[in-house]
Amino acid sequence: MKVAVCVITFRRPDGLKRLLEGLNALTFNQSELDELKVVVVENDAQGSVAELCQTISSCFRWQLEYYTEPIRGIPFARNTAIKHALDGVDFIAFIDDDEIPEPTWLDELLAAQRLYNADTVSGPVIPHFDQPIPDWVIKGKFFERPRHPNGHLIRGAATNNVLLRAEILRKMDKLFDERFALTGGSDWHFFLRVHRLGYKSIWADNAVVHEWVPASRVTLRWLLQRSYRLGTTESFCEVDLSPVFQTRMVCAFKGCRRIVIGAFSLPFSCLLGKHRAIKTLRYISHSMGMLSGVFGKTYDEYRTVHTV
Repeated sequence: MKVAVCVITFRRPDGLKRLLEGLNALTFNQSELDELKVVVVENDAQGSVAELCQTISSCFRWQLEYYTEPIRGIPFARNTAIKHALDGVDFIAFIDDDEIPEPTWLDELLAAQRLYNADTVSGPVIPHFDQPIPDWVIKGKFFERPRHPNGHLIRGAATNNVLLRAEILRKMDKLFDERFALTGGSDWHFFLRVHRLGYKSIWADNAVVHEWVPASRVTLRWLLQRSYRLGTTESFCEVDLSPVFQTRMVCAFKGCRRIVIGAFSLPFSCLLGKHRAIKTLRYISHSMGMLSGVFGKTYDEYRTVHTV
């Protein structure tokens, strides 16, 4: 069995170094690999981490390949990574440059894939903070993502922790959509298409990665902007993949209904504490994003780089 791990990176040398060190420590007790290669694509023509990759490659246990993609944008870099990783492999995994995997991460993904005969497998992303965080962040669990039992069927996925059959990528006529260059959401759009094609996607709760969360993201402003962007992505993808009037109307109705619910709930939320009020504000912001996405409006969340 041959596996490739794809990593895209942009001006995060410290984060990339931590990630590569984590990948170098991977262990396999349930899976037998004939080959494991790590493909790093730097989304920067300056090639600032080329020397770092060259230095690490001398003591790297796996095959390490480095490439650049000069056109700025997440899907451009992901598609370049796939182009270089796809030849001869059975599975491709994605992980982000602000994350570190548990040593058993990839082994757990592969084991779950075999056990459930899945086409894609996703796992949990646990937030890690290098600095003290406000109580309202802890109470609100704003950086905690939903988790599921092993084998739980899921509809979508993200490229911060996912494994998929390489044949899926070989068969699809279009990979990550380049319209999402700086907005984010190309992975959600991609995996929705995978789901619509009938492929089986499941959850592996033991395949854990840890995400470094910088102080610049632990703010009310970032949380609201993030919620808005996720809302635009949700509606945009639904309308784009089912471009009929009924889809637009359903998404618009959901957005409007949620805005009204959020507005009425806000005064009561304020009485229950700051974290509850912020949850309601995020709900409203997400709902406004849903409404905006119906009309094709987007927000370039990834124009700003958060160093880790």
